[in-house]
Amino acid sequence: MTPTDRADKRSDDATRAEAQRVFRSVALLLARYEVRNLKRIFEEFERDILLPILLGEIALHNLGELENGKEVSARPLDRDEPCDTRSLRPCNAYSIAAATGLPRETVRRKIARLIELGWINRRHNGHLYVSSEALAKFGELLYSRELPELLAIADRARRLMGR
Repeated sequence: MTPTDRADKRSDDATRAEAQRVFRSVALLLARYEVRNLKRIFEEFERDILLPILLGEIALHNLGELENGKEVSARPLDRDEPCDTRSLRPCNAYSIAAATGLPRETVRRKIARLIELGWINRRHNGHLYVSSEALAKFGELLYSRELPELLAIADRARRLMGR
């Protein structure tokens, strides 16, 4: 190996070591954010970590068509519907159990609690919809706290990686 080859290898090793250091710093930054966020969610959901998972799955299922810019066909509003769910895609306990991998009985029990809290509405046919109260409460939290914090962390990560 020539002196030039050895110098190139040292330079490559130094570059790799610096890249690993940056990635570790970014991973630590993201882990701190995630742990803080999980602690907040844990407290906001009565220290039951399954409640936000199920609420999130139901909301994402309901709103999934809207994310793709699709309009869900409007249907007449049923008398027993507490809010206008015509533009939301319905789901049920079975589909949420399948999506989360949780036992159906656990999902049914947690959905009952979310209904008690007023965050989920269940129609007579078993269709589940995120409530307008939940959308307002957690949407406001997302826009006022989590989203700005996540964007600030993303900026810090980009700056670290740009070095």
